[in-house]
Amino acid sequence: MMTREIQLTAQITAVPGPEHFTVAQAEAEGEVVVRTDYLGLAATYLELMRADCHLPVPAWQPGQRVGVMAIGTVLSSASPDLEEGDLVQSMSGWSTHSAGPAASYVKLERDAYPDPSYYLGQGPTAYYGMAEVAKVGEGDVVFVSGAAGGVGSLAGQIARNLGATKVIGSAGSRAKADYLMDELGFDAAFDYHHDPVAALKELAPGGITVFFDTVGGALYDAALQVAAPGARFALCGSLSTQLGAAADRFPEPDRDAALARGVELLPFSCYHTPDQIAAWHHHFRTALDQGRFVYPRTVVETGIEGVPGAFLGMLRGEFRGNVSVRLA
Repeated sequence: MMTREIQLTAQITAVPGPEHFTVAQAEAEGEVVVRTDYLGLAATYLELMRADCHLPVPAWQPGQRVGVMAIGTVLSSASPDLEEGDLVQSMSGWSTHSAGPAASYVKLERDAYPDPSYYLGQGPTAYYGMAEVAKVGEGDVVFVSGAAGGVGSLAGQIARNLGATKVIGSAGSRAKADYLMDELGFDAAFDYHHDPVAALKELAPGGITVFFDTVGGALYDAALQVAAPGARFALCGSLSTQLGAAADRFPEPDRDAALARGVELLPFSCYHTPDQIAAWHHHFRTALDQGRFVYPRTVVETGIEGVPGAFLGMLRGEFRGNVSVRLA
């Protein structure tokens, strides 16, 4: 079977654009053949498109299919473990079809969530960072940067469910800040363009005890200024600088200032074990059933040629929550 896929035309050195992607055809032959229904999008993919990738995995090369998370329907199978019609998840990337050994696909429960895109959320990162890295619990005052994004919108709700006393979020507009409070249950939120230090001092007069950071830069500096002694900073990403040139990305956090304030810096990886993924889905499904969780998501419907545009739109902050593509 022939598949249409998105390949990288050239590795990215500064701001990504449509010129970095192309649609190509390839063979899809293997023990199991799957039609792709949904594709996951994540900011992490941008780093994998760079020659100087900072992640502990090989960067994607020109001419290589890009993307990771995909959900689809089995069209044919020579394995007793999967049969036609099964819903499966894989790391096959941005393509209309995929094929491979049965072991490269994970069978999913069709009725576990309202639709398959729920499986593509960035919950494992958010849950691991809040529950295992920051160890949020009762009495914590939590600040989440980039709280309207895929990870942050889940992290704030997880903190609340773990017993945090107050959850504060920052977002890129007043409308997004209102969305965090009105729809996702954050206790407070603000537009980070308007003096984040002043906002945090007003919203957390006693200081924050946990900072879940997906942005870095000025918001990291602001959190440091209002951190209570012994605060835990779970450092997940640096979206404020990730779009820059190589020399500007992922600046080293001010460790001396953190040490002086007694702040514990806890950077962590977004690579997850099966146990971490299972822990997230247990929390997620339980909280959804109990009405304690809202899954913020945007599903973009397009053909395979529209996937790079959806990805670039996500990087520009055009969507809310977890972003996925439903292939037309």
